[in-house]
Amino acid sequence: MVNLTDPPIVGERRPPTITLEGWRRFVQEDPVNLDLLPDDARASLTPEQRLAYDDARIRYHSELVVVKTSTVREVTHQGRLLMLLNQREIGARRGLIVSGAWATGKSTAIKQLGRTHELRVRTQYPEDDRIPVVYVTTPPKGSPRKLAAEFARFLGLPAIVKPRYNVTDIADVVCQVLTDARTDLVIVDEIHNLNLGTSAGEDMSDHLKYFTEHLPATFVYAGINVEREGLFTGVRGKQIAARCVLTRTGSFPYKQEWKDLVATFEQTLRLHDHTTGTLVGLSKYLHQRTSGVISSLSHLVRAAAIKAILDESEQITRQLLDTIQLDHAAEEAMPAPSRTRTRSTG
Repeated sequence: MVNLTDPPIVGERRPPTITLEGWRRFVQEDPVNLDLLPDDARASLTPEQRLAYDDARIRYHSELVVVKTSTVREVTHQGRLLMLLNQREIGARRGLIVSGAWATGKSTAIKQLGRTHELRVRTQYPEDDRIPVVYVTTPPKGSPRKLAAEFARFLGLPAIVKPRYNVTDIADVVCQVLTDARTDLVIVDEIHNLNLGTSAGEDMSDHLKYFTEHLPATFVYAGINVEREGLFTGVRGKQIAARCVLTRTGSFPYKQEWKDLVATFEQTLRLHDHTTGTLVGLSKYLHQRTSGVISSLSHLVRAAAIKAILDESEQITRQLLDTIQLDHAAEEAMPAPSRTRTRSTG
């Protein structure tokens, strides 16, 4: 419950998950929870307390709601299965590639896989200073040195990235640290930046293979439409394809799962005058607005909730939703004039 004596703040910045500090904070933090005040208690707040209360609700709605979609469940299941298969493997370990269009939940799914695994390990070995999971992103137009530096940066080892260390030196130190720390899951996001149709991409692929062969860990990759972006090109690409399971993400069709997603988002609202069921009744409209993309749905609902607090309407309506501007891709799919003309009750 919010402390009304606290001054209103925008919210502290969080370190990125591409650092060990940021990743551990992501793993350890529970979802934000906030209860609505009864109407009489809310009416008795001083102006300063009311500002703090509303600010707390705004911060609450700014938090990304992680919904356990079929995508998250599938990625978590496949990742867990591969880790179990790989635990006694001494040869080439199997990996997982999560591929799909932009904003279809790839990064969310692989991070939830990593979080679930790390929490499980910490429950089993509460006293160990392990690093069960590493999360890095593939550098754009990268090189083997840049890739190795991403691992070193995650571990907080800036000293070994200095010019006097060559790429093999950096990789060897990283592999030794991660082996000693019992790392068994390595997540590499933005893998579409690795294009095997270029010499730089080939070099970086070879170096990534070096990591997979020197670390007793399961590797999970995620990227935008990687099967069409050069990842499986040539001999190296065929080798990757032969060692990895491919899971695809995409937009959600207008079926029961979509309605369930809308209902889940609606349950998270903390607005005083919102009528439960309004968003569910607008499920079809919400699907048209967002093209079934969950990140666009999350943005739309959270932005509308914050706006409802700021304008003191305290409810999300079709008219309010029409005023929220989405990402360019969603707006292109359903521009403003169409939203005005199309009236759907779901």
